Amino acid sequence: MRKLKYTHTLGACFAAYTVQAIVNIFAPLLFVRFGTEYGIPLGKITALVAVNFAVQLTVDLTGVFFADKIGYRRLAVTAHVFAAAGLIMLGTLPDIVDPFTGIVASVAVYALGGGTLEVIVSPITEACPTKNKDRVMALMHSSYCWGSVLIIGLSVLYFTLFGIENWRYLALIWAALPVANGIFFMFVPMYPLIKEGETGLKLSELMKSGCFWIFVVMMFATGASEQGISQWASSFAESGLGVSKTVGDLVGPMAFAVLMGTSRVLYARFGSPEKLTYMLAGSAAISFAAYLAAALSSEPVVALIGTAAAGFGTGILWPGTFSLGSATIKRGGTAMFALFALAGDLGCMAGPTVIGAVADAANGSLAYGLGIGALFPALMLLATVVLTIAGKKKRGSGDDMPGADLLT
Repeated sequence: MRKLKYTHTLGACFAAYTVQAIVNIFAPLLFVRFGTEYGIPLGKITALVAVNFAVQLTVDLTGVFFADKIGYRRLAVTAHVFAAAGLIMLGTLPDIVDPFTGIVASVAVYALGGGTLEVIVSPITEACPTKNKDRVMALMHSSYCWGSVLIIGLSVLYFTLFGIENWRYLALIWAALPVANGIFFMFVPMYPLIKEGETGLKLSELMKSGCFWIFVVMMFATGASEQGISQWASSFAESGLGVSKTVGDLVGPMAFAVLMGTSRVLYARFGSPEKLTYMLAGSAAISFAAYLAAALSSEPVVALIGTAAAGFGTGILWPGTFSLGSATIKRGGTAMFALFALAGDLGCMAGPTVIGAVADAANGSLAYGLGIGALFPALMLLATVVLTIAGKKKRGSGDDMPGADLLT
Protein backbone atom coordinates (compact mmCIF):
# COMPACT_ATOMS: atom_id res chain seq x y z
CA MET A 1 0.00 0.00 0.00
CA ARG A 2 1.58 3.28 -1.09
CA LYS A 3 2.15 5.99 1.47
CA LEU A 4 -0.79 8.31 1.90
CA LYS A 5 -0.23 12.08 1.60
CA TYR A 6 -2.05 15.25 2.58
CA THR A 7 -3.98 15.05 -0.69
CA HIS A 8 -5.60 11.88 0.63
CA THR A 9 -6.45 13.72 3.85
CA LEU A 10 -8.12 16.43 1.79
CA GLY A 11 -10.00 13.74 -0.14
CA ALA A 12 -11.31 12.28 3.12
CA CYS A 13 -12.38 15.80 4.20
CA PHE A 14 -14.16 16.33 0.88
CA ALA A 15 -16.03 13.05 1.37
CA ALA A 16 -16.81 14.00 4.98
CA TYR A 17 -18.66 17.06 3.77
CA THR A 18 -20.68 14.83 1.46
CA VAL A 19 -21.60 12.83 4.57
CA GLN A 20 -22.56 16.14 6.20
CA ALA A 21 -24.78 16.82 3.19
CA ILE A 22 -26.58 13.51 3.71
CA VAL A 23 -27.15 14.41 7.36
CA ASN A 24 -28.70 17.78 6.47
CA ILE A 25 -30.37 17.13 3.10
CA PHE A 26 -31.85 13.62 2.99
CA ALA A 27 -34.56 13.93 5.65
CA PRO A 28 -35.90 17.28 4.31
CA LEU A 29 -36.57 15.54 0.99
CA LEU A 30 -39.05 13.40 2.94
CA PHE A 31 -40.77 16.12 4.97
CA VAL A 32 -43.97 16.01 2.91
CA ARG A 33 -43.83 12.20 2.87
CA PHE A 34 -43.53 12.07 6.66
CA GLY A 35 -46.63 14.24 6.86
CA THR A 36 -48.74 12.08 4.54
CA GLU A 37 -47.46 8.67 5.68
CA TYR A 38 -47.32 9.26 9.41
CA GLY A 39 -49.67 12.23 9.81
CA ILE A 40 -46.94 14.45 11.30
CA PRO A 41 -48.02 18.14 11.17
CA LEU A 42 -45.85 20.98 9.86
CA GLY A 43 -45.05 22.21 13.36
CA LYS A 44 -43.51 18.86 14.30
CA ILE A 45 -41.68 18.61 11.00
CA THR A 46 -40.03 21.92 11.91
CA ALA A 47 -38.91 20.31 15.17
CA LEU A 48 -36.88 17.75 13.19
CA VAL A 49 -34.74 20.55 11.79
CA ALA A 50 -34.36 22.00 15.29
CA VAL A 51 -33.33 18.63 16.75
CA ASN A 52 -30.72 18.09 14.04
CA PHE A 53 -28.99 21.40 14.58
CA ALA A 54 -29.56 21.50 18.36
CA VAL A 55 -27.56 18.29 18.69
CA GLN A 56 -24.90 19.65 16.34
CA LEU A 57 -24.82 22.81 18.47
CA THR A 58 -24.20 20.77 21.60
CA VAL A 59 -21.33 18.95 19.92
CA ASP A 60 -19.86 22.25 18.71
CA LEU A 61 -19.96 23.68 22.24
CA THR A 62 -18.37 20.66 23.89
CA GLY A 63 -15.87 20.35 21.04
CA VAL A 64 -14.11 23.44 22.38
CA PHE A 65 -13.02 21.34 25.36
CA PHE A 66 -12.53 17.79 24.06
CA ALA A 67 -11.37 17.99 20.41
CA ASP A 68 -7.67 18.47 21.10
CA LYS A 69 -7.66 15.92 23.94
CA ILE A 70 -9.33 13.11 21.99
CA GLY A 71 -7.61 13.81 18.69
CA TYR A 72 -8.93 14.52 15.21
CA ARG A 73 -8.52 10.99 13.86
CA ARG A 74 -10.57 9.33 16.59
CA LEU A 75 -13.23 12.00 16.32
CA ALA A 76 -13.39 11.66 12.53
CA VAL A 77 -13.93 7.91 12.72
CA THR A 78 -16.48 8.24 15.55
CA ALA A 79 -18.39 10.92 13.63
CA HIS A 80 -18.81 8.61 10.66
CA VAL A 81 -19.99 5.79 12.94
CA PHE A 82 -22.74 8.03 14.35
CA ALA A 83 -23.73 9.24 10.87
CA ALA A 84 -24.07 5.68 9.57
CA ALA A 85 -25.94 4.50 12.68
CA GLY A 86 -28.44 7.36 12.45
CA LEU A 87 -29.22 6.67 8.80
CA ILE A 88 -29.71 2.97 9.52
CA MET A 89 -32.04 3.89 12.38
CA LEU A 90 -33.99 6.26 10.11
CA GLY A 91 -34.65 3.39 7.72
CA THR A 92 -35.85 1.01 10.43
CA LEU A 93 -36.86 2.67 13.72
CA PRO A 94 -40.02 4.61 12.66
CA ASP A 95 -41.76 1.30 11.89
CA ILE A 96 -40.75 -0.24 15.20
CA VAL A 97 -41.66 2.52 17.66
CA ASP A 98 -43.83 5.64 17.45
CA PRO A 99 -42.90 7.09 14.01
CA PHE A 100 -42.15 10.63 15.17
CA THR A 101 -40.12 9.38 18.15
CA GLY A 102 -38.20 7.04 15.86
CA ILE A 103 -37.41 9.80 13.37
CA VAL A 104 -36.33 12.20 16.13
CA ALA A 105 -34.04 9.56 17.67
CA SER A 106 -32.49 8.81 14.28
CA VAL A 107 -31.94 12.48 13.52
CA ALA A 108 -30.33 12.99 16.93
CA VAL A 109 -27.86 10.14 16.39
CA TYR A 110 -26.71 11.15 12.93
CA ALA A 111 -26.58 14.78 14.08
CA LEU A 112 -23.91 13.71 16.60
CA GLY A 113 -21.84 12.66 13.62
CA GLY A 114 -22.65 15.78 11.63
CA GLY A 115 -21.81 18.08 14.52
CA THR A 116 -18.48 16.37 15.12
CA LEU A 117 -17.57 16.68 11.44
CA GLU A 118 -18.46 20.37 11.57
CA VAL A 119 -15.96 20.87 14.40
CA ILE A 120 -13.02 18.95 12.96
CA VAL A 121 -13.11 18.93 9.14
CA SER A 122 -12.31 22.62 8.62
CA PRO A 123 -9.31 22.64 11.01
CA ILE A 124 -8.03 19.36 9.52
CA THR A 125 -8.20 21.01 6.08
CA GLU A 126 -6.62 24.23 7.35
CA ALA A 127 -3.74 22.26 8.89
CA CYS A 128 -2.83 20.51 5.63
CA PRO A 129 0.35 21.94 4.00
CA THR A 130 -1.41 23.68 1.11
CA LYS A 131 -1.02 27.06 -0.57
CA ASN A 132 -3.96 29.44 -1.00
CA LYS A 133 -5.75 28.00 2.01
CA ASP A 134 -8.82 30.19 1.48
CA ARG A 135 -9.30 28.70 -1.99
CA VAL A 136 -8.76 25.16 -0.73
CA MET A 137 -11.31 25.82 2.02
CA ALA A 138 -13.86 27.10 -0.51
CA LEU A 139 -13.28 24.10 -2.77
CA MET A 140 -13.55 21.69 0.15
CA HIS A 141 -16.83 23.25 1.25
CA SER A 142 -18.08 22.97 -2.33
CA SER A 143 -18.05 19.19 -1.83
CA TYR A 144 -21.01 19.74 0.51
CA CYS A 145 -22.88 21.27 -2.43
CA TRP A 146 -21.91 18.63 -4.98
CA GLY A 147 -22.70 15.98 -2.39
CA SER A 148 -26.12 17.56 -2.01
CA VAL A 149 -26.60 17.48 -5.79
CA LEU A 150 -25.60 13.82 -5.84
CA ILE A 151 -27.91 12.95 -2.95
CA ILE A 152 -30.88 14.84 -4.36
CA GLY A 153 -30.37 13.64 -7.93
CA LEU A 154 -29.94 9.98 -7.04
CA SER A 155 -32.76 10.16 -4.49
CA VAL A 156 -35.11 11.60 -7.11
CA LEU A 157 -34.03 8.86 -9.54
CA TYR A 158 -34.60 6.23 -6.86
CA PHE A 159 -38.05 7.60 -5.97
CA THR A 160 -38.98 7.66 -9.67
CA LEU A 161 -37.85 4.08 -10.29
CA PHE A 162 -38.88 2.40 -7.06
CA GLY A 163 -41.46 4.76 -5.51
CA ILE A 164 -41.06 7.13 -2.61
CA GLU A 165 -42.84 4.62 -0.37
CA ASN A 166 -39.57 2.63 -0.43
CA TRP A 167 -37.51 5.50 0.99
CA ARG A 168 -36.40 3.33 3.93
CA TYR A 169 -34.09 1.25 1.75
CA LEU A 170 -32.48 4.39 0.38
CA ALA A 171 -31.62 5.52 3.91
CA LEU A 172 -29.77 2.24 4.38
CA ILE A 173 -27.95 2.68 1.06
CA TRP A 174 -26.76 6.17 2.00
CA ALA A 175 -25.32 4.76 5.25
CA ALA A 176 -22.60 3.01 3.19
CA LEU A 177 -20.75 6.29 2.51
CA PRO A 178 -19.96 7.20 6.13
CA VAL A 179 -18.92 3.59 6.75
CA ALA A 180 -16.41 3.69 3.88
CA ASN A 181 -15.05 7.16 4.65
CA GLY A 182 -14.76 6.38 8.35
CA ILE A 183 -12.45 3.50 7.46
CA PHE A 184 -10.45 5.78 5.15
CA PHE A 185 -9.93 8.27 7.98
CA MET A 186 -8.17 5.55 9.98
CA PHE A 187 -5.20 5.73 7.61
CA VAL A 188 -4.82 9.26 6.19
CA PRO A 189 -2.10 11.49 7.73
CA MET A 190 -3.02 14.27 10.16
CA TYR A 191 -1.19 17.58 10.59
CA PRO A 192 -0.95 20.01 13.55
CA LEU A 193 -3.12 23.10 13.33
CA ILE A 194 -0.78 25.21 15.51
CA LYS A 195 2.89 25.42 14.53
CA GLU A 196 5.44 23.74 16.77
CA GLY A 197 6.49 26.04 19.60
CA GLU A 198 3.26 28.05 19.44
CA THR A 199 0.14 27.75 21.56
CA GLY A 200 -3.43 28.44 20.57
CA LEU A 201 -5.39 31.29 22.10
CA LYS A 202 -7.21 30.47 25.30
CA LEU A 203 -10.99 30.59 25.37
CA SER A 204 -10.86 33.65 27.63
CA GLU A 205 -8.58 35.43 25.16
CA LEU A 206 -10.98 34.77 22.30
CA MET A 207 -13.92 36.01 24.33
CA LYS A 208 -12.20 39.35 24.93
CA SER A 209 -11.72 39.98 21.21
CA GLY A 210 -14.38 42.23 19.68
CA CYS A 211 -13.28 41.03 16.24
CA PHE A 212 -14.04 37.44 17.27
CA TRP A 213 -17.61 38.38 18.19
CA ILE A 214 -18.16 40.01 14.81
CA PHE A 215 -17.15 36.74 13.18
CA VAL A 216 -19.52 34.88 15.51
CA VAL A 217 -22.41 37.05 14.28
CA MET A 218 -21.31 36.47 10.70
CA MET A 219 -21.28 32.69 11.19
CA PHE A 220 -24.74 32.78 12.77
CA ALA A 221 -26.14 34.83 9.89
CA THR A 222 -24.41 32.59 7.37
CA GLY A 223 -25.87 29.39 8.81
CA ALA A 224 -29.35 30.89 9.04
CA SER A 225 -29.21 32.28 5.49
CA GLU A 226 -27.99 29.01 3.99
CA GLN A 227 -30.14 26.47 5.78
CA GLY A 228 -33.16 28.72 6.21
CA ILE A 229 -34.04 28.42 2.55
CA SER A 230 -32.38 25.12 1.62
CA GLN A 231 -34.20 23.11 4.29
CA TRP A 232 -37.56 24.34 3.01
CA ALA A 233 -36.78 24.56 -0.71
CA SER A 234 -38.36 21.23 -1.65
CA SER A 235 -41.46 21.76 0.49
CA PHE A 236 -41.82 25.35 -0.75
CA ALA A 237 -41.71 24.24 -4.38
CA GLU A 238 -43.99 21.27 -3.80
CA SER A 239 -46.70 22.73 -1.57
CA GLY A 240 -46.39 26.48 -1.99
CA LEU A 241 -45.90 26.55 -5.76
CA GLY A 242 -47.94 23.47 -6.62
CA VAL A 243 -45.29 21.50 -8.51
CA SER A 244 -44.73 17.75 -8.29
CA LYS A 245 -42.41 16.07 -5.79
CA THR A 246 -39.84 15.32 -8.50
CA VAL A 247 -39.89 18.85 -9.91
CA GLY A 248 -39.85 20.31 -6.42
CA ASP A 249 -36.67 18.43 -5.51
CA LEU A 250 -34.93 19.25 -8.79
CA VAL A 251 -35.73 22.97 -9.01
CA GLY A 252 -35.67 23.55 -5.25
CA PRO A 253 -32.80 22.10 -3.20
CA MET A 254 -30.91 20.64 -6.17
CA ALA A 255 -30.75 23.93 -8.08
CA PHE A 256 -29.84 25.64 -4.79
CA ALA A 257 -26.96 23.21 -4.25
CA VAL A 258 -25.69 23.48 -7.84
CA LEU A 259 -25.46 27.27 -7.69
CA MET A 260 -23.96 27.18 -4.20
CA GLY A 261 -21.27 24.78 -5.37
CA THR A 262 -20.67 26.88 -8.48
CA SER A 263 -20.02 30.02 -6.43
CA ARG A 264 -17.53 28.15 -4.23
CA VAL A 265 -15.69 26.69 -7.20
CA LEU A 266 -15.56 30.13 -8.84
CA TYR A 267 -14.04 31.61 -5.71
CA ALA A 268 -11.52 28.75 -5.49
CA ARG A 269 -10.51 29.52 -9.08
CA PHE A 270 -10.67 33.31 -9.23
CA GLY A 271 -11.10 34.56 -5.65
CA SER A 272 -8.81 37.01 -3.92
CA PRO A 273 -8.27 36.95 -0.14
CA GLU A 274 -7.54 40.68 -0.20
CA LYS A 275 -11.11 41.37 -1.37
CA LEU A 276 -12.82 38.61 0.56
CA THR A 277 -14.77 40.98 2.82
CA TYR A 278 -16.24 42.76 -0.19
CA MET A 279 -17.13 39.42 -1.75
CA LEU A 280 -18.89 38.34 1.43
CA ALA A 281 -20.87 41.58 1.47
CA GLY A 282 -21.85 41.18 -2.18
CA SER A 283 -22.90 37.58 -1.62
CA ALA A 284 -25.05 38.60 1.34
CA ALA A 285 -26.75 41.25 -0.81
CA ILE A 286 -27.50 38.65 -3.50
CA SER A 287 -28.95 36.34 -0.84
CA PHE A 288 -31.16 39.09 0.52
CA ALA A 289 -32.55 39.87 -2.94
CA ALA A 290 -33.06 36.15 -3.65
CA TYR A 291 -35.02 35.62 -0.43
CA LEU A 292 -37.30 38.53 -1.28
CA ALA A 293 -37.83 37.24 -4.83
CA ALA A 294 -38.83 33.81 -3.51
CA ALA A 295 -41.13 35.28 -0.87
CA LEU A 296 -42.81 38.15 -2.69
CA SER A 297 -43.20 37.04 -6.30
CA SER A 298 -46.62 35.83 -7.41
CA GLU A 299 -45.00 34.11 -10.38
CA PRO A 300 -43.87 30.54 -9.53
CA VAL A 301 -40.97 30.68 -12.00
CA VAL A 302 -39.57 33.85 -10.42
CA ALA A 303 -39.98 32.39 -6.93
CA LEU A 304 -38.13 29.23 -7.98
CA ILE A 305 -35.34 31.30 -9.54
CA GLY A 306 -35.07 33.25 -6.29
CA THR A 307 -34.82 30.02 -4.30
CA ALA A 308 -32.02 28.76 -6.54
CA ALA A 309 -30.22 32.14 -6.64
CA ALA A 310 -30.04 32.10 -2.84
CA GLY A 311 -27.69 29.14 -3.26
CA PHE A 312 -25.28 31.24 -5.31
CA GLY A 313 -25.53 34.10 -2.84
CA THR A 314 -24.87 32.00 0.26
CA GLY A 315 -22.18 29.90 -1.43
CA ILE A 316 -18.99 31.52 -0.17
CA LEU A 317 -20.39 32.87 3.10
CA TRP A 318 -19.52 29.86 5.27
CA PRO A 319 -16.04 28.97 3.93
CA GLY A 320 -15.23 32.65 3.36
CA THR A 321 -16.01 33.56 6.96
CA PHE A 322 -13.95 30.60 8.21
CA SER A 323 -10.97 31.62 6.06
CA LEU A 324 -11.18 35.32 6.91
CA GLY A 325 -11.53 34.53 10.61
CA SER A 326 -8.54 32.18 10.53
CA ALA A 327 -6.39 34.78 8.74
CA THR A 328 -7.52 37.64 10.99
CA ILE A 329 -7.35 35.93 14.40
CA LYS A 330 -3.96 34.28 14.53
CA ARG A 331 -3.54 31.17 16.71
CA GLY A 332 -7.30 30.83 17.07
CA GLY A 333 -6.86 27.07 17.03
CA THR A 334 -9.47 24.44 17.68
CA ALA A 335 -11.41 26.61 20.12
CA MET A 336 -12.02 29.27 17.48
CA PHE A 337 -13.08 26.77 14.82
CA ALA A 338 -15.40 25.00 17.26
CA LEU A 339 -17.02 28.27 18.35
CA PHE A 340 -17.40 29.37 14.73
CA ALA A 341 -19.10 26.05 14.02
CA LEU A 342 -21.27 26.56 17.11
CA ALA A 343 -22.43 29.97 15.89
CA GLY A 344 -22.97 28.65 12.38
CA ASP A 345 -25.02 25.69 13.55
CA LEU A 346 -27.04 27.96 15.84
CA GLY A 347 -27.92 29.87 12.69
CA CYS A 348 -28.61 26.61 10.84
CA MET A 349 -31.12 25.74 13.54
CA ALA A 350 -32.61 29.23 13.89
CA GLY A 351 -33.11 29.91 10.16
CA PRO A 352 -35.32 26.93 9.24
CA THR A 353 -37.06 27.01 12.63
CA VAL A 354 -38.03 30.68 12.37
CA ILE A 355 -39.17 30.27 8.78
CA GLY A 356 -41.19 27.16 9.65
CA ALA A 357 -42.76 28.78 12.71
CA VAL A 358 -43.78 31.90 10.77
CA ALA A 359 -45.18 29.73 7.98
CA ASP A 360 -47.13 27.64 10.50
CA ALA A 361 -48.59 30.80 12.06
CA ALA A 362 -49.53 32.01 8.55
CA ASN A 363 -51.63 28.92 7.79
CA GLY A 364 -48.76 27.02 6.21
CA SER A 365 -47.60 29.80 3.87
CA LEU A 366 -43.84 29.33 3.44
CA ALA A 367 -43.72 32.58 1.43
CA TYR A 368 -44.34 34.52 4.66
CA GLY A 369 -41.60 32.54 6.39
CA LEU A 370 -39.08 33.24 3.63
CA GLY A 371 -39.93 36.95 3.81
CA ILE A 372 -38.88 37.01 7.47
CA GLY A 373 -35.88 34.85 6.57
CA ALA A 374 -34.52 37.71 4.44
CA LEU A 375 -33.44 39.34 7.70
CA PHE A 376 -30.62 36.78 8.04
CA PRO A 377 -28.62 37.75 4.92
CA ALA A 378 -29.33 41.38 5.85
CA LEU A 379 -27.64 40.71 9.20
CA MET A 380 -24.65 39.17 7.39
CA LEU A 381 -24.34 42.26 5.20
CA LEU A 382 -24.41 44.53 8.25
CA ALA A 383 -21.76 42.43 10.02
CA THR A 384 -19.34 42.71 7.07
CA VAL A 385 -19.74 46.51 7.16
CA VAL A 386 -19.00 46.56 10.90
CA LEU A 387 -15.97 44.30 10.37
CA THR A 388 -14.56 46.61 7.70
CA ILE A 389 -15.05 49.68 9.90
CA ALA A 390 -13.42 47.87 12.84
CA GLY A 391 -10.41 46.95 10.71
CA LYS A 392 -9.96 50.52 9.50
CA LYS A 393 -10.18 51.89 13.04
CA LYS A 394 -7.56 49.41 14.22
CA ARG A 395 -5.18 50.41 11.47
CA GLY A 396 -5.90 54.10 11.99
CA SER A 397 -5.07 53.86 15.69
CA GLY A 398 -1.71 52.29 14.88
CA ASP A 399 -2.77 49.08 16.63
CA ASP A 400 -1.70 45.96 14.84
CA MET A 401 -4.63 43.77 14.07
CA PRO A 402 -3.66 40.31 12.80
CA GLY A 403 -4.88 40.02 9.24
CA ALA A 404 -6.11 43.61 9.19
CA ASP A 405 -4.84 43.97 5.63
CA LEU A 406 -7.59 41.53 4.63
CA LEU A 407 -10.33 43.79 5.97
CA THR A 408 -10.43 46.03 2.93
